[in-house]
Amino acid sequence: MIVRPKPNLLGILFSLKGSIAKRIALRSLLVTLLASVIVLVETLHPAYFSKVNATPFTLLGLSLSIFMSFRNNACYDRWWEGRKQLGQMIIDVRSLIRETQVLMDPSERAGVLRGLCGFAHGLIARLRLESESQAIRPWIDVGGDHPNPPDQVLQTVGARFSRLAEQGVISEWRYTQLEARLVSLSQVQASCERIKSTPLPFPYTLLLHRTIYLFCILLPFAMAEPLGWLTPVFTAIVSYTFFGLDEIGDDLEDPFGFDENDLPCNAIVRTLEREILAALGETELPPALEPVEYVLT
Repeated sequence: MIVRPKPNLLGILFSLKGSIAKRIALRSLLVTLLASVIVLVETLHPAYFSKVNATPFTLLGLSLSIFMSFRNNACYDRWWEGRKQLGQMIIDVRSLIRETQVLMDPSERAGVLRGLCGFAHGLIARLRLESESQAIRPWIDVGGDHPNPPDQVLQTVGARFSRLAEQGVISEWRYTQLEARLVSLSQVQASCERIKSTPLPFPYTLLLHRTIYLFCILLPFAMAEPLGWLTPVFTAIVSYTFFGLDEIGDDLEDPFGFDENDLPCNAIVRTLEREILAALGETELPPALEPVEYVLT
């Protein structure tokens, strides 16, 4: 995620960090070169373009802009929903840190809190298609070849709460409160998995991609006669806008990855890690992650 002060005019014009310009530069360049070729043909053979009218492109451009805004809103909703779910995870873990203060046995509380840290690491690894067991192992040993290691961690913590309730260490009311927090963490995992495993419908995305390419390729034919050699300039601007919005939508559709505009999952988990270790009495905490060249991972 990009974290930086509001740039000035020069920063807006020339900033590349977090911009999609690098990823769409080749496409925009090819369309601009095509526009230059079309203008050259129009200059040599103006009769070929005598019946070309810009009206269809005006209507198509307006429809395409509305269509793209719907898709980008849907992709941003996925990004924001992912951030809300990770925020809910922070709330639940902090609440469990506070509520487990009733456990007088330090080893019991350490087992619970380290399990929660393992859950957070395992969840992010699961969303990034990495090794969940390897991410969890430094915090809690769940063992076995479980198909869902983060949920296995919650099962282990839940079993610990159940045993403590049976032993009378915690009251039935306290057990209900703790179990409700684990249920909420399960809901966070299921919601994040829903976002990860359910992309936008492919025909919807495919139609938009095709329409954008057709529009940007055909647009110079309508602008060549009235604009002349200004056509490549305006084609570059239009292609940058449409290709850029399309690429931003692709970025936001999966908010848990490693792109510059994805959610700062590592920083969020590091925040929980520091707070859990501090609650366990640790004094040497891992440093909080800071933006590197404006990028917070």
